[in-house]
Amino acid sequence: MRCQSATSTFTRTLTVAAGVFAPGHLGELTKYLPFELVDAVLAETGTVQRRLRSLPSRVGVYFVLALGLFPQLGYAKVWDKLVVGLTGLPVPHAVGEGPA
Repeated sequence: MRCQSATSTFTRTLTVAAGVFAPGHLGELTKYLPFELVDAVLAETGTVQRRLRSLPSRVGVYFVLALGLFPQLGYAKVWDKLVVGLTGLPVPHAVGEGPA
C-alpha cells in the first residue's frame, strides 16, 4: 500500500472576554483552555449563568480546574493563584477576606 500525505491549514477565530476576566488574566489555564471552548461546553450542558454575577460560569470552570492542580491548598489560596495577574483590579474575594 502506498501512503499519501496532505497539508491542511486551519484558521479559527477566537472570542475573548473583556475586562477583569480577559484571557491571560486567569493564569496559564487560559492559554491551554480558551474561553470559547469553556463557553461552548457551558452552553451545550445548559450551565451558563442566567444573570451576570460577580463571577461568570466560565470563571467557576477555571477555578475548579485550578483546585485540581493545587489539591494541597485551600480554596482561598487557589483563588489567589488564579487571579494573581489582576493586582489593582476589582476582583471578588472570599467572604470575610479583604483585597489581597
